Amino acid sequence: MKQRTLSRVLAPALSTALLISGAAFAAEGSDFEWPRLLVIGTAGTSSASFASTNGWTPILQKQTGTVVRAVPEDNESMRYRRLTDRRDIAISSVSAAEMRFQIEGIGGYATTKPVPQRVLWHHNDTPWGYVVAGDSELKSLQDLKKGGYRVAKGMFSPPMIAAVTGALPAFIGLSEEGAEKTIKYVPASSYAENCRSVVEGKADVAYCAPVSSVLSEMEGAPGGIRWLPLNQDNQEGWDGYLQHRPMLIPTKIELGVSTARGVDGATSNFVYSVPADADEDFAYHMAKWFHESYDAYKGSHPMAARMSLEQFRAYLDRTPLPIHEGTVKYLREIGAWTEQDDAWNEAAKTKMDQWVKARQAAMEEAAKAGVKADFQNQAFLDILDKHTQGLEGFRSRP
Repeated sequence: MKQRTLSRVLAPALSTALLISGAAFAAEGSDFEWPRLLVIGTAGTSSASFASTNGWTPILQKQTGTVVRAVPEDNESMRYRRLTDRRDIAISSVSAAEMRFQIEGIGGYATTKPVPQRVLWHHNDTPWGYVVAGDSELKSLQDLKKGGYRVAKGMFSPPMIAAVTGALPAFIGLSEEGAEKTIKYVPASSYAENCRSVVEGKADVAYCAPVSSVLSEMEGAPGGIRWLPLNQDNQEGWDGYLQHRPMLIPTKIELGVSTARGVDGATSNFVYSVPADADEDFAYHMAKWFHESYDAYKGSHPMAARMSLEQFRAYLDRTPLPIHEGTVKYLREIGAWTEQDDAWNEAAKTKMDQWVKARQAAMEEAAKAGVKADFQNQAFLDILDKHTQGLEGFRSRP
């Protein structure tokens, strides 16, 4: 295709809501114009998502002239709404696991507006594990079955809830009902609160990412911290764990705070996502910039180094999530996209469309029947289940 240069031309002042509609770009036939303002939503200020995004955004701003802002939004559901409904952020840093919950309407997402999304680029492969205070009497996750221990429950994220109320019990051989009787769950309203709870004495165990800045803070706290391994040789435990968190991959932690390195944990890939109707030219040039400017930003944060084309290509071999057409266009142009990729990507788009259509039908039926759309309303959940029954869920490709 014809090569286009990234010119430093500012579009007229427009509302943020227009940023991904294509209205902020130049007329066809001229060089691409970056939007006047580009807003990227991330997790909270204590997250690696926020820190690493802040690493590359100043470089993009300097190279293109667009004003770039990384906006922390710790509430995952709100960040989803801001991307897909309010449209006051153009790109969201989100875990693939979280996107699955968003698409399938799991937990708190059951009543959110179903909107198809696309992957714009790979952000990072974040390790996760279960952390305790350094002086904790817990030596393994199996010790939780003794009863009486407190586990932090991140109410801000459905996948975080599933990790401790579904996946963790399954790993140690407890049913969710058994876990409710054995484990005391301590609600946390933010990611930082969730993790800090173990060094503040509010909880005994928390599910956290060792690459987050809050973990460095915790590692330096009096007594320090330790990690309880998700032993990779516990095949039965992992089979149960992945029933609740099917987008994760068992791994030995190699990134993040020193106390976590070498411990068995799980990897959750984060991506930069956009709504499916995001402007193709915008997605194409963002993908092009991420690739061509990698050397300029890779040293800005350890997680930024995970944004290489090689890492993205490896992720494409196992992701079940569809890739945006603008990104596909660029990858095909540089020889990093195959006919096999076309096949699974089309299937992924079809699957996502099926989920969106089914959930929309459920909401319409509930509205006509006068049933309140509430994820705690069983009547609504029954309607949702009726429309989504038989649909294949999203899980990492083998």
